[in-house]
Amino acid sequence: MPAVLVILGSKSDIEVGQKAVATLKKFGVEAMIIVASAHRTPDRVKHMVESSDADVFIAVAGLSAALPGAIASFTVKPVIGVPVSGKVNLDSILSIVQMPPGIPVAAVGIDRGENAALLALEILAIKDGKLTSELKRYRKEMADQVEKDSKEVEG
Repeated sequence: MPAVLVILGSKSDIEVGQKAVATLKKFGVEAMIIVASAHRTPDRVKHMVESSDADVFIAVAGLSAALPGAIASFTVKPVIGVPVSGKVNLDSILSIVQMPPGIPVAAVGIDRGENAALLALEILAIKDGKLTSELKRYRKEMADQVEKDSKEVEG
């Protein structure tokens, strides 16, 4: 079973979900992506969450973005919400960050599937030293790139 289950509220969210899966795979972490709507298929959401062996859930949703909260209501495992941009860009992020007390959901920026994956990796790295090392290497590569960019700009 995947370490991370990525659930899309709609097939139209696939591009954001694929960013998460691609990032997880770069680190060798198994991920699976499915579609299940909090409003249109709530029984499917419940079944997928309760039957999953995933350690972390990533919920990608736009509009009312009820999906992350619905997932969190069925598990005590970490849930990371990824708001999806649309005609009204703030509705989904506000929905995700305003979960009621007792049912927390982590939130990343709009369309930031890759950041959701990195947060999931950090959660998994708590008990995985190899993953911790890989994340440190990744951050060093980013820092090295900034230094390289700065030298180019400085002339």
